[in-house]
Amino acid sequence: MTPAFTDRTPKQFKFSVEKSRPIVVNFQGGTVTSDAGLSLITELDIKRKITSRLAECFNDYRDINRVDHSVKNLITQRIYGLIMGYEDLNDHEQLRHDKMFALAVKKTIGLENEPILLAGKSTLNRIEHCPETVFERANSRYHRIGHDTEAIEKLLVDIFLESYASPPRQIVLDLDVTDDLVHGEQEQVFFNKYYGGYCYAPLYIFCGKHLLAAKLRPSNIDPASGALEELQRVIKQIKEHWSNVSILIRGDSAYSREDIMSWCESQHRIDYVFGFSKNSRLMKMTTEVQNRAKQEYSQKLSPVINFLETLFTPDEELFNQASELIDSSIWYRSLDYQTLNSWSRNRRVVAKVEHSTKGCNVRFVVTSLTTKKVPPGELYRDKYCPRGEMENRFKEQQLELFSDRTSTHTFEGNQLRLWFSSVAYILMNALREQCLKRTELCNATVGTIRTKLLKLGAIITVSTRRVLISINSACPYQNIFATAYRYLQLLPLSG
Repeated sequence: MTPAFTDRTPKQFKFSVEKSRPIVVNFQGGTVTSDAGLSLITELDIKRKITSRLAECFNDYRDINRVDHSVKNLITQRIYGLIMGYEDLNDHEQLRHDKMFALAVKKTIGLENEPILLAGKSTLNRIEHCPETVFERANSRYHRIGHDTEAIEKLLVDIFLESYASPPRQIVLDLDVTDDLVHGEQEQVFFNKYYGGYCYAPLYIFCGKHLLAAKLRPSNIDPASGALEELQRVIKQIKEHWSNVSILIRGDSAYSREDIMSWCESQHRIDYVFGFSKNSRLMKMTTEVQNRAKQEYSQKLSPVINFLETLFTPDEELFNQASELIDSSIWYRSLDYQTLNSWSRNRRVVAKVEHSTKGCNVRFVVTSLTTKKVPPGELYRDKYCPRGEMENRFKEQQLELFSDRTSTHTFEGNQLRLWFSSVAYILMNALREQCLKRTELCNATVGTIRTKLLKLGAIITVSTRRVLISINSACPYQNIFATAYRYLQLLPLSG
């Protein structure tokens, strides 16, 4: 929680003396901002109409004659705050006086000494606070802003579809769950032994770096619970726009379930590759491959040991040094496999057998892709393994856009916070992909982009003719800012 700036806060701070002059720091700089890069986000948002369309998913039952801050302004202020690194609503008690944020939400700002009042924490909380006792917002006294869940979920997919200039031939949807640890008495929070704490277990669907779904769930359910329904919803919306696209669905062993696999097999141009847990039958079926991998590794290791023994005294350390000089032996094998009870048919299982000094490590995946279409090695390496990149998306969401800041009491309110974080991510990813290509930040994380391109110190000068934002002339990323601006000017307006 950010402490409030009160009268008890010192007016100035003295630091070590530089030669004969003291160094004094205060918070009386006036119209100075640390968020000048927000201008790029604002322009991108205008072109893509992301926060404005999100605002259309909300119903505002307030008396229009008594409203100072529209739903669009509230949502825009909240999401821009997340983008700029302000995770808490309390931060907006000071940010409501920031002229950079006022410009971003299209508030008319006056001359130098005229106050600016954006929404404070209590007003912003009216969007996120969703009391379980309020069913009809039109009749509520305090909580008169509601949202349409289906419209928000649809919007996330619509934005993804718009990111393509033409329909792709194939896309890959990554399905996974992560933990969202909580430290209060939020609704539907349970202790999860796997994650070692009280948490939520949100389900995500990504396509590369594009976020398509973020579903908050309690942590006492099956990891695959609701996954099929989310896939069906997302894929139906995709197919309505791209009827001929081929879709590959990836996930770990939690999703190798009969209902998910059989549904994929019944659909046109939809395939899957899921991790699959090892068992005694599968291990027995790969006995021959394990022996071959072991034999091959021994054949590679033996001459290296013999050579080193001519140079050094033989000991256990010599064996370890020799093993570091050679690669492990990796073999792949396709298997025709069916479980005893849970599967309705035989399916292709691909085994990866890796032998090294640590012994034999065997992993399995199950897929609807045939051997003729994708050989076993290519399937495991190129189709399945890249799903690990999704972990980086989780880190961006949680560590840099605060998706785990689910500290409101109600489950519905925490789902809304997850969506706000998701939309903040979508905006940042759009900036990365559409404005930072061919720059050193084209593959940077959200946090790096924020630090280098958005958190820029500037002086804001307001006159009757213009608003001037003067960024620090020593900024080392001026060229990247200029490049992002040029790309922004080339973007067409959505809709």
